Amino acid sequence: MNVRFRVLSVVPILLGCVLSLSSADDSLTPESLVAKHLASIGTSEARAAVRNRIVQGTAVCKIVVGGGGQILGTTGMVSEGRKQRFVLKFDQNYRGENFLSNGDKINIGFSNADQTRSGLASFVYAQDSILKESLFGGVLSTSWALLDVPARKPKLLYDGLKKVDGRQLHRLTYQPHKNSDLKIQLFFDPETFRHVKTIYLLEVGNTVGQSVLESPNLQTNRTTLEENFDGFTTVDGVTLPNHWSFQYTRELPSGKTTIFNWDLKEDQIQQNVALDPRNFE
Repeated sequence: MNVRFRVLSVVPILLGCVLSLSSADDSLTPESLVAKHLASIGTSEARAAVRNRIVQGTAVCKIVVGGGGQILGTTGMVSEGRKQRFVLKFDQNYRGENFLSNGDKINIGFSNADQTRSGLASFVYAQDSILKESLFGGVLSTSWALLDVPARKPKLLYDGLKKVDGRQLHRLTYQPHKNSDLKIQLFFDPETFRHVKTIYLLEVGNTVGQSVLESPNLQTNRTTLEENFDGFTTVDGVTLPNHWSFQYTRELPSGKTTIFNWDLKEDQIQQNVALDPRNFE
């Protein structure tokens, strides 16, 4: 099953990279970190020349904890300006995902044959800053948050080098302008300054159980969404990842944990094509 996007008309975009943010470390500030990151994508002229982008490829969904098995499908993302649509398609009871955002509003489609949303979709729907801030998908989207920091007005905090998955990465905490309970951390390769990981974490304390004896033993309700990017390639002067994976983890107060993983191989990346506005409806 292929993911197809309609091609008709084009809407231009403007990309900004002027920053004025606080620093958490004298050796590297949020301003300099983001500036180096933008340079890793391409020159300012190359970035500004990209009006829209279509990304398509294959997808594998695996149940890592809380079940077993995997299914194969397709994936696609189309973006233009602050508009973005992400699609996963599987020919199973789990039909996939359909995320839509125009920067101000989001729309999340049903994931399953019984017209319900998956845990991932429910989480993204509830924590809408993931889409409204154009964080999901990283630099694969033309609306990537760090391309236009002044317009979004987040608070950025540089946390220094942190060891993650066995390697040292620069960590930048991203706090949306509008209050959010979601903790968002962006990670960058220390040599190339490419964006390689995003972690979204939501923790909700639980103090009331079904009985007085149960309450003290309840754990925190923790939900994590982690994105990873690698396999970078250059298209029309901009460097983008062609491998994108993300993992959704839900840890319940009872101690039960479920983990789902999606692994996406981006086989086709096209830019500056004529797009049908209905892609974003």
